[in-house]
Amino acid sequence: MSNSLAVTGPPGAAVCCSPLSAGPLSAEQASVVAPLLKALADPVRLRLMSLVASHPGGEACVCDLNDAFDLSQPTISHHLKVLHDAGLLDRDKRGVWVYYRARTGALASLGTLIGCPP
Repeated sequence: MSNSLAVTGPPGAAVCCSPLSAGPLSAEQASVVAPLLKALADPVRLRLMSLVASHPGGEACVCDLNDAFDLSQPTISHHLKVLHDAGLLDRDKRGVWVYYRARTGALASLGTLIGCPP
């Protein structure tokens, strides 16, 4: 089951949290945000997120990401699964390959949360 940064709002609509400096998070908001931050706290996953988000066309195949790391393909796939399960990546299987896209709404919400301007 994927988490999203949406705390309230209509189905499918991401409602962004206010910056941390605007006021304390509720326990519910913190429990939604923490898995996203935990998923990004690993250096490999942070790099993978960056590679996918900045890839030409906005999506990257696992085959495009393997060469950036000195890790096995199953290890890369595991890290991508963690990012997907946290709600940071969407994926689409095409034949034998899986393509990943960053969930820009989740990234924008995290940026707002930590106080980065849009």
